[in-house]
Amino acid sequence: MKKILKAPHTLPYQEVLKQLGSSENGLEPSEVLEKLHLFGKNEIPEPGKKPIWKIILKQFNNLMVYILLVAVLISFLTQHYVDVYVILAIILINVGIGFIQEYRAEGALEALKNLLVQRCKVIRSGILQTINATDLVPGDILVLEEGDNVPADARLIYSKNARITESSLTGEAVPVEKFDTILPDQIAFGDKSNMVWKSTFVTSGSIKAVVTATGLQTMIGEIASSLREINREQSSFQKKTNKLARQMALIAIGSALVLFLVTIFFQEIPLSESFLIALAALVATIPEGLPAVLSIVLAIGSYRMSKKNAIIREMTATESLGSVDTIITDKTGTLTQNTMTITRLWMPETNDVRVSGEGWESIGQFHGSKEDILTIEQLFEIAAHCHNSSIEINEKGQYQITGDPTEAAFLVLGNKAGKSKELEILEDVAFNSELKYRSTLVRKEGKKLRFYLGAPEAILSICTHSRDKEGNKIPLKDKSFIEDKLHLWSEESLRVLALAQKEEENQKEGQELEFVGLAGMIDPPRHGVFDAVKSCHEAGIRVIMATGDHASTALSIGKEVGIVKEGREKVFSELELSEMDPEEFDKAVQEADVFSRLTPMMKLKIAKSLQKNGSLIAMTGDGVNDAPALKQANIGISMGIMGTDVAKDASMMVLADDNFATIVRAVEQGRIVFNNARRTSFFLITTNFAEIFTLILTVMFGLPVPLTATQILWINIVTDGFCDKALATEKGKGNELNSPPIDQKENIINKSILPFLIISSIIMTSLAIFAFWWHLPHGVEKARTLTFISLAFSQLFNAINMRNLNGSAFSLGLFSNKWLNYALLVSVLITVLIIEIPVLSYAFKFQPVSFWEFLLWASLSSLVFWATEIFKYFKFRAS
Repeated sequence: MKKILKAPHTLPYQEVLKQLGSSENGLEPSEVLEKLHLFGKNEIPEPGKKPIWKIILKQFNNLMVYILLVAVLISFLTQHYVDVYVILAIILINVGIGFIQEYRAEGALEALKNLLVQRCKVIRSGILQTINATDLVPGDILVLEEGDNVPADARLIYSKNARITESSLTGEAVPVEKFDTILPDQIAFGDKSNMVWKSTFVTSGSIKAVVTATGLQTMIGEIASSLREINREQSSFQKKTNKLARQMALIAIGSALVLFLVTIFFQEIPLSESFLIALAALVATIPEGLPAVLSIVLAIGSYRMSKKNAIIREMTATESLGSVDTIITDKTGTLTQNTMTITRLWMPETNDVRVSGEGWESIGQFHGSKEDILTIEQLFEIAAHCHNSSIEINEKGQYQITGDPTEAAFLVLGNKAGKSKELEILEDVAFNSELKYRSTLVRKEGKKLRFYLGAPEAILSICTHSRDKEGNKIPLKDKSFIEDKLHLWSEESLRVLALAQKEEENQKEGQELEFVGLAGMIDPPRHGVFDAVKSCHEAGIRVIMATGDHASTALSIGKEVGIVKEGREKVFSELELSEMDPEEFDKAVQEADVFSRLTPMMKLKIAKSLQKNGSLIAMTGDGVNDAPALKQANIGISMGIMGTDVAKDASMMVLADDNFATIVRAVEQGRIVFNNARRTSFFLITTNFAEIFTLILTVMFGLPVPLTATQILWINIVTDGFCDKALATEKGKGNELNSPPIDQKENIINKSILPFLIISSIIMTSLAIFAFWWHLPHGVEKARTLTFISLAFSQLFNAINMRNLNGSAFSLGLFSNKWLNYALLVSVLITVLIIEIPVLSYAFKFQPVSFWEFLLWASLSSLVFWATEIFKYFKFRAS
């Protein structure tokens, strides 16, 4: 469907009414029915929910699951029923984890629908009436008052002192003024002051407006449509594990085929028996524990992140964070505290008085000379009385603001100075968007005083005098010194308001005002953000600010938190970006680190440009406006406190504390997760290589099969099954952020581990074959028992070695991973028990061994540890 009305902000409201076939008396019932039929309900269509059975079946659509199902079939046909039960249990565990994740994940469009207003006031047939917001149509005349949610996009007809909070769409924290005017076509979304948008909130004043768009035609509707069209790609981790599964399947099939051929040509075993041996080897070689242990690696990483206020909604994002090379962050509420804080005060004949303390907590001090602080006493009194706001702490322990946040900042200032509304208030006049100030009439010592608070240019235009430190009147014929101060503060990105007063007898409103002073406020950066940004840069991660705020404010905050580096001070606005061709646009995205006055679609376009050029991006945001880019990003990160439900449901990670610094801690944990996935995968693969090489080479030498499939599976379940999960708990070495991001194309198993694989496999295989050959004269079962001991203990020593692939295991402290210590003890105990307890040894076809035989082969197995330690010493000694 095409737009109902193009660019209504460029037309007089009378022309908008005419084009929509309406009038200030509203639509007639017949016209409403006709438009409802034409445009449909004012709602976001709810997507059809995917049946549970489809979600369950989807979890089986995984290469590793296919391989394991084949292994189940083979085990069943070869009557290895224990293998059947074990592998089926592993499959069901993984399917269960995936089902729970997906069932809870996709709710963005449903959350969008819940934002719709249930009831609203309209004028129809000249009569004011209340209707369901879903029944609104283009041409309806909306009536909005303070506290109302806006139910549709609309063009203003009339407004009185109207201000709207649009942070959910624009990211701008300060409420914006709304008034009827005609605006140019090329103007930023946040500057369309004659329009109101669905899902925003009326902070103050009253509005009459004509509905220009409903449902999916609204700005929030367009966002809903874009979310539906965005298909999130497989995560980096999913791609890597799928490739690993393919590699392992090829190795298993290839090894089984080689063993099949060897048994036929080297031992002339009958075809049927050779086939069964090969099938048994295939089942034993497949690392059936790999999917489970990778899930555990991700789960542990997710748990650790949750302890640091990063809540993971999709576990594969845990590892992908380690590959992030670009973070696109919103400003308000992420880099800053989303609280207007007064930090600077000034009166004529005083120096600047700085105010400490941040946010809505009324704790802070005044820094300046004692004389200056005493002089600005009257400024505190105005701040304490000239507002209509309150601050409370809700049940979650968070500050809840009632009224305008700007006025709440003056309430906090008054509280810091020990002032409250102690004077009798005779009249309170709300902020007037035409006059650009508010006023409060109080009684003080028998006199009536009117306090003023508002835009400096408006207040100064009606001020006639100020006072010196002795209280004498000073005519304000030349106001340039005040304007100079105002300009200086504005350059520092302070939002400046002026305060004034007058004695009110029978004088006319607005005459003979006394200029009292200026107050400068800012939304301050969060604590720790500068250090977090610095850590990102040191870790090779680019940080980009993409905000709906003004360029000067964005640039100032960007410099303060360290995002903007010297020589990269360029800021591009939506308007500038929209006029560029694709090549210029991509270049601008690479050149600048700050983007201002952005719409949701432009944030999405920036994210796509970065991905097209090979970046793996994390996108942060809290508003509805951020949802498309959050879903498009490789890792969408939403705010847990200030974030909308739409943003949370479109994201893969939620920050419980809304703090940018938390992202850096999550990235560090993501790199640890990747390393843990690598060490556990490598540990399992080394085991399987040693086992299959032992089988193939022993048969090639004309010897019997050295281990049965059940014995091999037991090694995989016990020694591997405990140690791999223990390796998943490694905490990292603390230097993860000292290196560049993990290449998103870097496989879990790559060339760097080939030397370890070769050394470990050769030693483990050689020991196993030698043990089998040495003890074969004493019977095949005795030989298999010692071979089992040799392989089992080699893997236990190899687990210790795997703790550190980039240095000596001793550098971490041999006993610093308590879970690995427990796993080693349990594995040793179980290995002893299945050999020594008659019932178990009979089931596994083991023969008793002497203490010295056990100790000899257990000790010789440590060669795998010492050999790799020597290799690592020579490889890493330079570093």
